[in-house]
Amino acid sequence: QVQLVESGGGSVQAGGALRLSCAASGYAVSSVYMGWFRQAPGKEREGIASIDRFGTTLYADSVKGRFTISKDNAKNTLYLEMNSLKPEDTAMYYCAAGYIFTLRSPDYSYWGQGTQVTVSS
Repeated sequence: QVQLVESGGGSVQAGGALRLSCAASGYAVSSVYMGWFRQAPGKEREGIASIDRFGTTLYADSVKGRFTISKDNAKNTLYLEMNSLKPEDTAMYYCAAGYIFTLRSPDYSYWGQGTQVTVSS
């Protein structure tokens, strides 16, 4: 059974940093494409970062240069390092696994339950 569990969310002030983790079970993160998504109240889910099986990364313009996606194959865990956080980064953050290298949420098959990130000004 495939399972993704996010952790590391919380409340920070603008300019701060957080690191999100996504522990995977039921499959190897080295074998699929992984992504981070976020959804703010009243807004559509936004794909922000993706990493392929070889470590190649893809970022949305909104987070490029501030966020870094990575994975530890030995720990079967995906990470999102978030720096220079802004109030507009406030959202529920989800990790997902799929079979296409993309930031489009419909292309991902497995999802975690989400972790909340709140950035205050």
